[in-house]
Amino acid sequence: MDASDPVIQRMRKMAEGASARAYAPYSRFTVGAAVMVEGGELFTGCNVENGSYSLTICAERNALFQAVAAGHRRITAVVVYTPTEQPAPPCGACRQVIAEFGADAELFSFCRGAGHLQATARDLLPHAFTLDVPPEM
Repeated sequence: MDASDPVIQRMRKMAEGASARAYAPYSRFTVGAAVMVEGGELFTGCNVENGSYSLTICAERNALFQAVAAGHRRITAVVVYTPTEQPAPPCGACRQVIAEFGADAELFSFCRGAGHLQATARDLLPHAFTLDVPPEM
């Protein structure tokens, strides 16, 4: 899968739309995400901030948790959109959650600018702590 794939481009549009719905009054950093599960169904999420900042939920986890709530357990792709000039990869917490449900999932980070990032969850978080891949001692 690459960034020009029509499904990835559809997910990019969905993530961009989700970004517009983000609740980010503190950081003003609006993020949207789209997650594809095995079978091709798509889920979106946006970041939702809270005055108690540790209670904030990132867009990637929001989208992934929507998929889990619908009964899915394996993801195949994640697309993130930020209205920035440079693409932003998922944070560490999101990387860990993505790895839990799809260590080989393709991740794409797009932005308002021309660039994009592409990697797998395993690339972004080697040696992730998951049921599939126990931590190395």
